[in-house]
Amino acid sequence: MSLKPIGDRVLIEAHEVAEKSTAGLYLPANAKNPNLEGTVLAVGPGRKLADGSVIPMDIKTGDHIVYAKFTGTEVKINGKNLIILQEKDVLAVIGS
Repeated sequence: MSLKPIGDRVLIEAHEVAEKSTAGLYLPANAKNPNLEGTVLAVGPGRKLADGSVIPMDIKTGDHIVYAKFTGTEVKINGKNLIILQEKDVLAVIGS
């Protein structure tokens, strides 16, 4: 199944939360910080204005991003947990 975001939405695959600390200690579930990084799998065409024009997306497929906490909608497609969020919820592109 293929999933294509509409408007100014972005489909991302979130990166896994580390099971161990940098020192090699296993972290209990309540001590893990949520990882707010992911890879962009697909982007919509952009935000549509009232006059019908479209503002193109600044984000592209393959970008490694940081996104805001408590945003987006989680979906499960082909056994993968993915997140759909709006472009405004993307805080930064890493390494670009």
